[in-house]
Formats: sequence, C-alpha cells, structure tokens
Amino acid sequence: MAVRYAVATLLLIGCGGGFRPESFPTPEALFAASVQQFEAGNCGAAVRGFAQLTRDLPSRDPRMPEARFYLAECLSDDGDHLGAAREFRRVADEFPDHARAPAALLRAGESLTRMWRRPQLDPTHGETALTVYRELLTRYPSSDAARVAQRRALDLVDRFATKDLRTGDFYFRLRAYDSAILYYRSVIQQWPDSRRAPDALLRLVATYDRLGYDEERRETCEHLRRFYPEHPGLDARCPAPLAP
Repeated sequence: MAVRYAVATLLLIGCGGGFRPESFPTPEALFAASVQQFEAGNCGAAVRGFAQLTRDLPSRDPRMPEARFYLAECLSDDGDHLGAAREFRRVADEFPDHARAPAALLRAGESLTRMWRRPQLDPTHGETALTVYRELLTRYPSSDAARVAQRRALDLVDRFATKDLRTGDFYFRLRAYDSAILYYRSVIQQWPDSRRAPDALLRLVATYDRLGYDEERRETCEHLRRFYPEHPGLDARCPAPLAP
C-alpha cells in the first residue's frame, strides 16, 4: 500500500498536479523544474512556477526574460491571449537586447491577432497587432521573427481591407452608393497593398455604372488595366477599348 501511494504521488507531481513553487529551495531549482513542466506539456504547473519567478527574481536577473517568455507561452496555451500579449511585450520592452526580444514581439502580435478572429468584429486587437508587427520590422528588421511578421502583417492588412470591402458591399445593396464609394475608396487608400484592392476598384466601377459617372468609371478602369491587368473580372467589367 505504501509503495502504491508513493508511486501515485510521484505520478501526480510528474503531471503537474502536485507542483508547488514554494517547495523549491532556490530560484535555479524552481526555474529548472518549471522548464521541465513546460517541456512536458504541463502548462498549468509551469505557469505557477514562472509566475513565482517573475515575482521573486531581481529585475536584471538573466533568467527573468526567459521566465516571462515561458509564462507568456503558457498563458497563450491556456487561451489567455491578452495576458500572453502583455507578458511577451514586457520581454521586448524590458529586455530589448535579449535574444528573445524579436520573437517576443512576434508572439505578442500573434496573441493579439487571435483575439480578432473575424473581420466584421471590433478590430481594436487587430489594429494593435498590426502596430506590433510593424514595430518588430522597424526594431529588428534582420531577424527571423521580422520575416514572419511581414507575412502576418500582410494577412492582417487583407483582413482590414476585407472588412471595409464588405461594409461597402452592404451599402451598395442598400443602394446607398455614396457610402459604398467611401468604403471602396478606403480599401484602396488605406490598404493599397492588400489583395482586395483590385476587388475594391472593380466594385467602384460597378458603382459608377449605377450612377452614370462615366468619367470616374473610365479613370478607374484605366487604373485597373495599368496596375492589375491580369485580375479576374477585369475584361468583363472594363472591356478593352477597340483599336482605331
């Protein structure tokens, strides 16, 4: 019976259920044990250890940025994306020269992006994420994290453009054409590098058709043919002028 109890206790500690940060005699021991729990996938235990370390370690201790980074990863794994973003940011802000800083900014942006799942929802977290990605590109332009952030930023730009495009479509269906034009132009002016920019231009052509704005329609078609000559739907919406 005693042997079975001892084995059960060891198994409980091994899966993180009996992990008690206060039972470790030194920060070094707690850090090592917390990393072990993290690597074993026991974030519930690891987060307790890393949170304790962020309270106990001196601010300039070399383990502090590592503890915060691991803590943020655990929070992200548990679905606390806002808490994760804050901890990742602290790594980059408080330890800007640390090797973890570029990755921390990237992960902060990714955590914020996860909080803006659909374009039609409040874009505040998406806007903050885009700001973080651009900050990363400015602060650490040669890092591996920056290359990933470039892709993440382009994806977000497409989502913002999609949000404005759908709003324009909503007003178009209501025949509120002036409002539709404002949102289609917003896609082109604010998100010119998005994949939705040529779609917005085609929508503008359709709107100008409805309103009989021949000059605006002609200029928009010329712009499309100059910058997006291979875009699907161009020939149907903007037939090429007949050769003289």
